Amino acid sequence: MLWTLGLLAVVIGPMGPDAPAHSPQLAAHGSMVALAFGAGHAVYFSRSTDSGRTFSAPVRVGGGEIVPLTRHRGPRIAFAGSAIVITAVAGKTAAAGEHAHGLPADGDLFAWRSTDGGKTWSGAVVVNDSPGAASEGLHGLASDGGKRLFAAWLDKRASGTRLYGSASNDAGRTWSNNVLVYESPDSTICQCCHPSVAFDQDGRIVVMWRNWLNGSRDLYLARSDDGRHFSAAGKLGEGTWKLNACPMDGGGLAVTDSGVVTAWRRDHTLFLDRPGAPETAIGEGTDIAIAPSGNGVYAIWTTPAGIVVRAPDAEPHPLGAVGRFPSITTIPGQGALAAWESDGSITIELVR
Repeated sequence: MLWTLGLLAVVIGPMGPDAPAHSPQLAAHGSMVALAFGAGHAVYFSRSTDSGRTFSAPVRVGGGEIVPLTRHRGPRIAFAGSAIVITAVAGKTAAAGEHAHGLPADGDLFAWRSTDGGKTWSGAVVVNDSPGAASEGLHGLASDGGKRLFAAWLDKRASGTRLYGSASNDAGRTWSNNVLVYESPDSTICQCCHPSVAFDQDGRIVVMWRNWLNGSRDLYLARSDDGRHFSAAGKLGEGTWKLNACPMDGGGLAVTDSGVVTAWRRDHTLFLDRPGAPETAIGEGTDIAIAPSGNGVYAIWTTPAGIVVRAPDAEPHPLGAVGRFPSITTIPGQGALAAWESDGSITIELVR
C-alpha cells in the first residue's frame, strides 16, 4: 500500500495483513533516493526521482522463509556505479533455544543488484562463505560510489561472535573470500548490535562495531586499505559502559569533508565522536543514525515521545511522530530525508 501526504511526507506499507513494513534504509545519488525495507518474508525496494517527494510502488527484491527484521536487522542498500545493491539475511530453518528470537538457524547474507534503476533485480548471491554464519541477521554495507563495496556482519561460524567481512569490486556481482575483521580476546564481540561500514576520503574501508572487553560494551573502529587486512581496533570515546547485557543498538557511521564521524549510545545518552577525540553528548534516546553534510552530520534517533532529528551544529528538534528505527540520508541542496517504522508502515519525510 502506498500513498502520499502533501509534498514532504510519504507513507509506504504495510505490504499485507500479516506483513508490516520494517527496517527502512535509505541511500541517495543526486535527486534519486533508494529505499529498501522488509515485510513478511521478503525484501522490497522503492525509489524516488524527485529528492524524496514521491516514491514508486514497492518492488519485491527477494526473500526467504525467514527474513530477520527486528532490532536493526533487515536490508541494507547502496549505489555502486550504475548499479543499486541490496543485502539482507535470510534462511529456511528456525533457530531453537532461549535466544532464538525468531532468527534462522541457517541464515546467509544475500546480495541482489539492479542495473535498471530498481525495476528488476538479479538472483541472490551468497556473501558469506561458511553456510549459516550470518544467522544473527545483523550487518552493514557501504559503497565508495563506484564499483567497490564492503559488507560486514556478526558471524557465528565458530564459538562466540566475531566480525567478518567481504568485498566486491564489480558492483555486487561477485564477492571475495570472507575475512576476519576482528575477534575479541574475551571470546565474543557484542552479540546483538549491528556493525556499520563506510569508505573514508582516501578510499579506505572503515568498520565500526560494539565490542565486549572486560565487561564493557563500547564501540570500536578499524580500517583497511584493501578489504583483506584491517588495522588494530581502536576504542571510540573516553568513557565506558559496563553492562551485563546487549543493548541491541549499534550506532551510525558517516564520512564528512573533514573526516569520519561516529554516533552511538552509552546507557541512555547519545554521542557524536571523531576517532581520537573526546565524544560529545547530543541527547538521550536510542537507535541513532547519521548522514554526512559538509563538515557535519544530520542525526536522527528514537525517544519515548517520538522521533528526534538534529541538523549539523543545531539543537535537536522533535518531528512530532511516534516511530522507531530511523534511517537518514542527505539530499544535495535539499537537507536530509528521514524514514522510520510507524504502525506497520514506513514514514518518509524531508527534514532541514
